[in-house]
Amino acid sequence: MVVLCLLCICYVCAAAPDPIDIHKRKLFLWFSHLPQEEKQFGGYFSPETMHVDPLILERNPEERLGLLSPCLQTQNSSFPSVTVEQLFEPTDAWSEDRGINVLLYGAVGTGKSTVIRKLVLDWCTGTTLANFKLLVPFSCEDLNQLSKMASLRDLVSRKYLHLKKHPLLSGEGSQAKDVLFLFNGMEKIQLDFRIGSTELCSDPNEALLPGVVVVNLLRKYLLPEASILVTTRLSALDRIPQKYISRYAQICGFTDPDRQRAYFTSRLLQQSGKTAHNQEAQALIELLYLSLQRESQLAAACFLPSYCWLTCATLHFLHFTSINAPIRTLTGIYTSFLRLNFGGEVLGTGAGTNVPIQGHHSSLMLYVVRTVGKLAFDGVTYKRTSFSERELEQWIGGKTKTDEELRQLAMFRTDVLDFFLAPCVGNDKYLSQDLSENDERRYVFAVPAMQEYLAALYMVLGENKSALEKLTRQVSMAIGQATEDVNALMNILSKFIPLRIFAIFNLLKLFPKLFEKISSRNKGSIARTMAAEMFRTEDSYNEDVLDQVEQSLLGVHGPQPKQYSEGQPFELYPIFMGGLLHYGNRVLLQQLGCSIQSSTVAQITLALRKYLVRELSKPQPPEELMDLLVLLYEFQNPRLTAEVLASIRAIRLTNIRMTPIKCFVLSTVLSCTPPSYHLEELDLSSCLLTHDMLQMLWPAFRHTHNLNLQFNSLGPESCILLRDLLLDSKILIRSLQLCDNPLLDSGAHTLLESLPKNQSLTHLSLMHTGLGDKGALELAERLQQHTGLQELNVAYNNIGDNAALTLVDACREHPSIHTVHLYLNPLSDVGKKSLYVRGVLRGHGGSGRHVKVLASVTEGSDISEDWHPILSVIRENASSWDHKRIKQQLKVFLTDLEWGRQQQQSFWKRLHFRKVEKGVKQTLQMLEKDTPSKRYHK
Repeated sequence: MVVLCLLCICYVCAAAPDPIDIHKRKLFLWFSHLPQEEKQFGGYFSPETMHVDPLILERNPEERLGLLSPCLQTQNSSFPSVTVEQLFEPTDAWSEDRGINVLLYGAVGTGKSTVIRKLVLDWCTGTTLANFKLLVPFSCEDLNQLSKMASLRDLVSRKYLHLKKHPLLSGEGSQAKDVLFLFNGMEKIQLDFRIGSTELCSDPNEALLPGVVVVNLLRKYLLPEASILVTTRLSALDRIPQKYISRYAQICGFTDPDRQRAYFTSRLLQQSGKTAHNQEAQALIELLYLSLQRESQLAAACFLPSYCWLTCATLHFLHFTSINAPIRTLTGIYTSFLRLNFGGEVLGTGAGTNVPIQGHHSSLMLYVVRTVGKLAFDGVTYKRTSFSERELEQWIGGKTKTDEELRQLAMFRTDVLDFFLAPCVGNDKYLSQDLSENDERRYVFAVPAMQEYLAALYMVLGENKSALEKLTRQVSMAIGQATEDVNALMNILSKFIPLRIFAIFNLLKLFPKLFEKISSRNKGSIARTMAAEMFRTEDSYNEDVLDQVEQSLLGVHGPQPKQYSEGQPFELYPIFMGGLLHYGNRVLLQQLGCSIQSSTVAQITLALRKYLVRELSKPQPPEELMDLLVLLYEFQNPRLTAEVLASIRAIRLTNIRMTPIKCFVLSTVLSCTPPSYHLEELDLSSCLLTHDMLQMLWPAFRHTHNLNLQFNSLGPESCILLRDLLLDSKILIRSLQLCDNPLLDSGAHTLLESLPKNQSLTHLSLMHTGLGDKGALELAERLQQHTGLQELNVAYNNIGDNAALTLVDACREHPSIHTVHLYLNPLSDVGKKSLYVRGVLRGHGGSGRHVKVLASVTEGSDISEDWHPILSVIRENASSWDHKRIKQQLKVFLTDLEWGRQQQQSFWKRLHFRKVEKGVKQTLQMLEKDTPSKRYHK
């Protein structure tokens, strides 16, 4: 029996899982969890695939306070780069009975948290720090929240129950040499190393305050054999005395373009596996790398991995937006970026103070808005992007008075200021003209759009109010609260108080209502500012705002875009203001300590609708319309969007370079309108549309009558979608223009399959689509199956005489077609005369109809009534057409005109022929001057 019990005990012991294995498995799961912000990339990332090691340099204790910018500090550094694992390798000064204390520090955004996450994951998989059997990570922010006393073992078991009573933490012998403690974010916990304030303790089972436990671990009184890794910001370096730190190391971010390129590659190439996407991503990476090599402002910003993340998130938004992915906005990306870097951060008082950190709940992000945001707002107001050191001192350091404010300012300048502002690199064409005489260094926002975002946040939060307005609000709140408290008492005493005195109390009760009216006027001014900034006349013909964002990241390759405004355009500023009012962004800002009330949003929205409708009553260029669509998309308010679009009957986006995100914006915005809403015209000509973009635009097509898709890159495969579009009974497209798309006969065949069941189409343009005789003959056969068509344009194709005659005969038999365009086709003189005769004469028994056939500038021996529209079409499209073929056709026109002129007896008719000949010759001269080399430089 005893033997059986022993065997059972041995079996249970052998079968019990190792607590270290459990610990590794759970740590791996916890640290593999990605923040919500990472999911916007489509879920294709993991910490293993997207990590790029930042530069880490070991520092001498004497140099640890060299607080220069890491990108400048490391250029001439004599220290070699190290890994975290190398920092725990034994040195000559190392003794076996004392562990190593390493302090890893860096500025905001250099990648401290990412390095720690990757370190823990690698330890769990056994690829690093293999000499430590146990790694115990702690968040100093979590420890700082604990108010009850607890022993070291209690702290460990509280977070890692499976490590409760583990022998490595018992303090017996030298077992603790196999343990590594990790304390992340040491600036968030109050540590006091004075002997009189913090008692000494060597017992891991003794209950102490969490800060005291950490201090004793660092002092090596508690588990002296254990090693410790502490991470912190620059301002907190002095919180641990130098004698308790074995080695200092600084995270310097990505200081060279190769690291930055590796980061961009790991992010942008992790797409869904589509070859086309990866090819586009590779092209983006090459453009980014060129920009980084030029030592641009982007390269100066991207030494911080955080800005590399922002760059990748923005490019992913611009180029890889998918209809299947969650809706993302540019404002949301910037808000998420700030939440990643400043979520839960408060502005403490710094070293040398005994006030607990919990006692100061001043939001760090709100401090950023009131200082850096104020600077950004001033720059946007006066169209400036660079600032002198004197201006930084004025706006950020300006009016500090108390010692606490000075300490907060010192911490802010050390930890945060360089995150937003960087020294200006190179010559900025928008630099202020009033540079100082001593050529002092100037600073710009690390990313240009960040200036507009912070200025918008400063405006929306109402921080631009005057001191009187802020005082009025405080007085109003105080009086309002007081009147609520005494209201019941006044109701009782009103019977005994004289009426005159009672009137004074009533006035006090009315004061908050008066303030509400003043406040609503202030919200109206915000809406008015948004509308005014959206439709500034000097910015009307700039690139659309999304193209400006892309150019700020990738630079401009090739001819510079036309810039009509003299200063820096701040067209993202009003768009960010609208985006910040979206509920999702307000929730994130609330977590950052920046509150935007729902009542504020309602007041701004009400006023904004009025101003937008007023501006849209005026004609707007395509770029401004695109910016308006982006504003409505960023706002994410379906009701406002529907009310604004109700005043628009045509959206003309001619020559806008459409991208996936722009197509998604257009479709999303139009989807907010009711089913009864229809545009008279949606013009997407010369927009570089592709088949994939057409699929994204399907919801937009549901709301249009006249669809213009001319001059794009739509091939035969796109006709499948267009066919389905025409077959949809809920879509009532009347006019479809497909000029200059390589549809070919195969595409036309697919498109014509929709004619039997479609009854809404009245105008169809297939000019210059590669249509041949086969396509024309099939079109002639299909026409009788569609009774609503009125005008057919098949000009500038490869249609010969026989196919053209057959098509015209079919049109004459059609009940409603009145015009057929056939010019610029290879038609003979006999064929053109026959077409004219067929169009004019009625059919057998009078059943045929008169059809206007436009085959040339002449009709028989007379001039065509439509000669001018024909020449206008040629002039408008000549730059993209085959010059040789067009010249040949124009010479044929001249021959026809000369023959017709010779047939005329009337002087006035011959004079009219001369006028038309002159127009043809001018068009011919224009083509001869417009050589390929000149067209390239346009």
